[in-house]
Amino acid sequence: MTRYVMEEVASSANLNQAYKRVKANKGAPGVDGMTVPDLRDWIAGNRERLIASLLDGTYRPSLVRGVEIPKPGGKGVRQLGIPTAVDRLVQQAILQVLDPVLDPTFSASSFGFRPGRGAHDALRQARTMCGTAMRSS
Repeated sequence: MTRYVMEEVASSANLNQAYKRVKANKGAPGVDGMTVPDLRDWIAGNRERLIASLLDGTYRPSLVRGVEIPKPGGKGVRQLGIPTAVDRLVQQAILQVLDPVLDPTFSASSFGFRPGRGAHDALRQARTMCGTAMRSS
Protein backbone atom coordinates (compact mmCIF):
# COMPACT_ATOMS: atom_id res chain seq x y z
CA MET A 1 0.00 0.00 0.00
CA THR A 2 1.17 3.48 -0.64
CA ARG A 3 2.10 5.73 2.24
CA TYR A 4 -0.97 7.89 1.60
CA VAL A 5 -3.31 4.90 1.92
CA MET A 6 -1.62 3.76 5.12
CA GLU A 7 -1.95 7.27 6.55
CA GLU A 8 -5.68 6.98 5.93
CA VAL A 9 -5.76 3.50 7.49
CA ALA A 10 -3.81 4.70 10.56
CA SER A 11 -5.79 7.90 11.06
CA SER A 12 -7.43 8.33 14.46
CA ALA A 13 -10.89 8.67 12.95
CA ASN A 14 -10.52 5.47 10.94
CA LEU A 15 -9.05 3.47 13.84
CA ASN A 16 -11.81 4.72 16.16
CA GLN A 17 -14.47 3.59 13.67
CA ALA A 18 -12.68 0.25 13.24
CA TYR A 19 -12.64 -0.23 17.02
CA LYS A 20 -16.40 0.40 17.20
CA ARG A 21 -17.04 -2.24 14.53
CA VAL A 22 -14.72 -4.81 16.13
CA LYS A 23 -16.39 -4.15 19.49
CA ALA A 24 -19.85 -4.60 17.95
CA ASN A 25 -18.81 -7.88 16.28
CA LYS A 26 -17.39 -9.25 19.55
CA GLY A 27 -15.70 -12.56 18.78
CA ALA A 28 -13.45 -15.00 20.57
CA PRO A 29 -9.85 -14.25 21.58
CA GLY A 30 -6.99 -15.12 19.21
CA VAL A 31 -3.70 -16.82 20.07
CA ASP A 32 -2.77 -14.06 22.52
CA GLY A 33 -5.91 -14.57 24.63
CA MET A 34 -6.90 -10.87 24.40
CA THR A 35 -10.66 -10.40 24.44
CA VAL A 36 -12.41 -7.62 22.56
CA PRO A 37 -13.22 -5.83 25.85
CA ASP A 38 -9.46 -5.92 26.65
CA LEU A 39 -8.72 -4.23 23.32
CA ARG A 40 -9.73 -0.76 24.55
CA ASP A 41 -7.08 -0.75 27.28
CA TRP A 42 -4.50 -2.20 24.89
CA ILE A 43 -5.18 0.62 22.41
CA ALA A 44 -4.87 3.23 25.16
CA GLY A 45 -1.35 2.02 25.97
CA ASN A 46 -0.17 1.08 22.47
CA ARG A 47 -1.93 3.38 19.99
CA GLU A 48 1.13 5.41 18.96
CA ARG A 49 3.28 2.30 18.57
CA LEU A 50 0.56 0.61 16.48
CA ILE A 51 0.22 3.66 14.23
CA ALA A 52 4.00 3.94 13.81
CA SER A 53 4.27 0.24 12.87
CA LEU A 54 1.50 0.63 10.30
CA LEU A 55 3.15 3.69 8.78
CA ASP A 56 6.71 2.33 8.71
CA GLY A 57 5.66 -1.10 7.45
CA THR A 58 6.82 -3.09 10.47
CA TYR A 59 3.34 -4.18 11.62
CA ARG A 60 3.06 -7.97 11.42
CA PRO A 61 -0.16 -9.83 12.15
CA SER A 62 -0.09 -12.65 14.68
CA LEU A 63 -0.81 -16.27 13.95
CA VAL A 64 -4.49 -17.17 13.97
CA ARG A 65 -5.98 -19.53 16.51
CA GLY A 66 -7.39 -22.62 14.82
CA VAL A 67 -10.73 -23.88 16.04
CA GLU A 68 -12.89 -26.66 14.67
CA ILE A 69 -16.61 -25.95 14.55
CA PRO A 70 -19.36 -28.45 13.70
CA LYS A 71 -20.89 -28.28 10.24
CA PRO A 72 -24.68 -27.92 10.05
CA GLY A 73 -26.50 -31.22 10.25
CA GLY A 74 -23.70 -32.86 12.21
CA LYS A 75 -21.74 -33.74 9.06
CA GLY A 76 -18.22 -33.24 10.35
CA VAL A 77 -16.34 -30.10 11.31
CA ARG A 78 -14.73 -27.19 9.54
CA GLN A 79 -11.60 -25.29 10.48
CA LEU A 80 -11.98 -21.68 11.55
CA GLY A 81 -9.09 -19.26 12.03
CA ILE A 82 -9.56 -16.63 14.74
CA PRO A 83 -7.32 -13.56 14.46
CA THR A 84 -6.25 -11.57 17.51
CA ALA A 85 -8.36 -8.59 18.52
CA VAL A 86 -5.55 -6.23 17.42
CA ASP A 87 -5.35 -7.91 14.02
CA ARG A 88 -9.13 -7.62 13.65
CA LEU A 89 -8.81 -3.90 14.41
CA VAL A 90 -6.14 -3.47 11.72
CA GLN A 91 -8.07 -5.61 9.21
CA GLN A 92 -11.20 -3.54 9.79
CA ALA A 93 -9.27 -0.27 9.45
CA ILE A 94 -7.83 -1.45 6.11
CA LEU A 95 -11.24 -2.67 4.91
CA GLN A 96 -12.83 0.70 5.67
CA VAL A 97 -10.30 2.47 3.43
CA LEU A 98 -10.07 -0.04 0.58
CA ASP A 99 -13.67 -1.22 0.30
CA PRO A 100 -15.13 2.06 -1.04
CA VAL A 101 -12.36 2.15 -3.67
CA LEU A 102 -12.39 -1.50 -4.74
CA ASP A 103 -16.01 -2.64 -4.36
CA PRO A 104 -17.31 -0.52 -7.27
CA THR A 105 -14.81 -2.27 -9.57
CA PHE A 106 -16.27 -5.73 -8.90
CA SER A 107 -18.71 -7.41 -11.25
CA ALA A 108 -22.40 -7.05 -10.44
CA SER A 109 -22.43 -10.86 -10.50
CA SER A 110 -19.85 -11.10 -7.71
CA PHE A 111 -21.41 -11.98 -4.36
CA GLY A 112 -18.65 -13.46 -2.20
CA PHE A 113 -17.50 -11.50 0.86
CA ARG A 114 -19.25 -8.29 -0.18
CA PRO A 115 -21.35 -6.08 2.07
CA GLY A 116 -25.08 -6.60 1.63
CA ARG A 117 -24.57 -9.62 -0.64
CA GLY A 118 -24.53 -13.29 0.09
CA ALA A 119 -25.15 -16.79 -1.17
CA HIS A 120 -28.94 -16.33 -1.17
CA ASP A 121 -28.59 -13.25 -3.39
CA ALA A 122 -26.41 -15.24 -5.80
CA LEU A 123 -28.99 -18.04 -5.92
CA ARG A 124 -31.80 -15.56 -6.51
CA GLN A 125 -29.88 -13.99 -9.40
CA ALA A 126 -29.03 -17.42 -10.86
CA ARG A 127 -32.71 -18.44 -10.75
CA THR A 128 -33.69 -15.20 -12.47
CA MET A 129 -31.03 -15.61 -15.14
CA CYS A 130 -31.91 -19.28 -15.73
CA GLY A 131 -35.58 -18.41 -15.98
CA THR A 132 -34.80 -15.67 -18.50
CA ALA A 133 -32.59 -18.02 -20.52
CA MET A 134 -35.24 -20.74 -20.49
CA ARG A 135 -37.96 -18.33 -21.70
CA SER A 136 -35.80 -16.94 -24.52
CA SER A 137 -34.87 -20.37 -25.98
